[in-house]
Amino acid sequence: MSNCPVAVTESTPRRRTRIHVFWTAPPVGTGCVILKASIVQKRIIYFQDEGSLTKKLCEQDSSFEGVTDKPILDCCACGTAKYRLTFYGNWSEKTHPKDYPRRANHWSAIIGGSHSKNYVLWEYGGYASEGVKQVAELGSPVKMEEEIRQQSDEVLTVIKAKAQWPAWQPLNVRAAPSAEFSVDRTRHLMSFLTMLGPSPDWNVGLSAEDLCTKDCGWVQKVIQDLIPWDAGTDSGVTYESPNKPTVPQEKIRPLTSLDHPQSPFYDPEGGSIAVVARVVIERIARKGEQCNIIPDNVDDIVADLVPEEKEEDDTPETCIYSNWSPWSACSSSTCDKGKRMRQRMLKAQLDLSVPCPETQDFQPCMGPGCSDEDGSTCMMSEWITWSPCTVSCGMGMRSRERYVKQFPEDGSMCKVPTEETDKCVVNAECSPSSCLVTEWGEWDECSASCGMGMRKRHRMIKMTPADGSTCNTETTEAEKCMMPECHTIPCMLSPWSEWSDCSVTCGKGMRTRQRMLKSAAELGDCSEELEQVEKCMLPECPIDCELTEWSKWSECNKSCGKGHMIRTRMIKMEPQFGGAPCPETVQRKKCRIRKCLRGPGIEKRRWKEAREKRRSEHAKEAVDGELYPGCKMRAWTAWSECTKLCGGGIQERFMTVKKRFKSPLFTSCKDKKEIRACNVHPC
Repeated sequence: MSNCPVAVTESTPRRRTRIHVFWTAPPVGTGCVILKASIVQKRIIYFQDEGSLTKKLCEQDSSFEGVTDKPILDCCACGTAKYRLTFYGNWSEKTHPKDYPRRANHWSAIIGGSHSKNYVLWEYGGYASEGVKQVAELGSPVKMEEEIRQQSDEVLTVIKAKAQWPAWQPLNVRAAPSAEFSVDRTRHLMSFLTMLGPSPDWNVGLSAEDLCTKDCGWVQKVIQDLIPWDAGTDSGVTYESPNKPTVPQEKIRPLTSLDHPQSPFYDPEGGSIAVVARVVIERIARKGEQCNIIPDNVDDIVADLVPEEKEEDDTPETCIYSNWSPWSACSSSTCDKGKRMRQRMLKAQLDLSVPCPETQDFQPCMGPGCSDEDGSTCMMSEWITWSPCTVSCGMGMRSRERYVKQFPEDGSMCKVPTEETDKCVVNAECSPSSCLVTEWGEWDECSASCGMGMRKRHRMIKMTPADGSTCNTETTEAEKCMMPECHTIPCMLSPWSEWSDCSVTCGKGMRTRQRMLKSAAELGDCSEELEQVEKCMLPECPIDCELTEWSKWSECNKSCGKGHMIRTRMIKMEPQFGGAPCPETVQRKKCRIRKCLRGPGIEKRRWKEAREKRRSEHAKEAVDGELYPGCKMRAWTAWSECTKLCGGGIQERFMTVKKRFKSPLFTSCKDKKEIRACNVHPC
């Protein structure tokens, strides 16, 4: 506008396709800046507020500028609160058309937990752990779940939900994945992540979301739009870039529209990335006495009215069953009457005279929207993988979870349990003749796509018996399985392919298998998963011997003369499964401080003197006649003891006449004496 004090006018008769404006950002916290351009074609014809003629630039959220500096306060709330996390993926070809991967686009399984401020699952400005890296690059939550469960004191609930293949489908075709979790005063933060696949290492999620309020209450609802972030472990720039590890590893950061021209999110004008998902966290119940400062409102009271689960069971006490499976889909998709089925397994019959009820249960049903009961029906997911057994040998416990795929339309709560526990036996015998095996894997798909079929599960031998005997342990188990009636199959699929090789050469890994739609025309009507991922176990990896650092050298074991000193190191880890053996743990080396006053040093000198004496005697005997003419001399005596031990003493030796010759020419034939200094070193 011409009357706007900060307006810039550019007028030229030449054709212009762009105009550059330099501007200064306002102070932090001011908000957004709006740049507007008007094109005047004639005095009464102009263009404004159309297309890219208006640009709105907003201050970037401070949480994306590295490590969040907002301190996490201590929680003063009482009791516990239960929440439901619902994940709405919005990443599709329509919302993100550039290079959108039409094949294999998906969200990986959601993994996270409610935790204390002493434990960080992931954060902007931090480095990805091995578990975060495996989610980011492979979409595998297994290692991440292990890391979370290892922090059991800091974690209240592990949050898990299934993967989504493909990444986007309408909510009337597939319910948004959700999971329930709890928080308490010490573990009032919630974090989760899920991989955007395929991608190098791109994810979305929340980090340390605080559900405790300053008023000592629990947050009612959190709605957060999510943009992708980079885990800093792979340097790819497109959805399907080949693996290119980032060395050294970089910090976790949000992706931006200016990262790389080949990036699917690239925008030369530096605009914000369109959100790829939204997460809704809603409180569904509170337990225990509450101490919030602000009085409860109607929503708080209604959220606490969770109906208690009461289910009559006339099963005889002598019949021990597993829990009922979820109800199958109704055999009728119209308003004609059909039936649905659930099943359980008879684990033990303590009294054979008392009959046990059937293990299958059928119930009449109709298609969606055809009966009043549909409004109170809970749609549950399949059970998520069993957790590892709590023991590595003998009887232990394991648990598994599932989530609510669709809540009742009438607003009632789901009474179906979302978690179950079961006993597990791993390597029942732990003697040298026992065979060490893995836990049972998950059941394979039913051999029949509809009606009655068979399914199998497998386990592997970890180690053969130590005494060399053979393994007689079963590694495959089979049971019957019931699928919905055959005319209800919604889409035609090819059989599953063979499982791929395990992703590792030893220890725990992952393997995959795929199947295809037989008819592409049915793609829109089919929500069946086309790829499956499962754990695999190969023989344990060799573990080499691990030693501590060498200790310092000891003092010399002698105070003078030659001695030795030693140093040692300890074994931290004995070699296992054929690993490298332990090298030496003790080393010694010679040491010499000074010559000793008595002892080996004096003996050595005496030996040297005796040797010199013998040599001189031989020489003397040859020349005696010449040195002392007219007489024959005896050999020199040995040197006498030194008169002093130190400070300079005297030694003597003598030569006596053995025989005199009578000759008037030689008269100087007499005994001889020699003196020399000894022990001249200072005392």
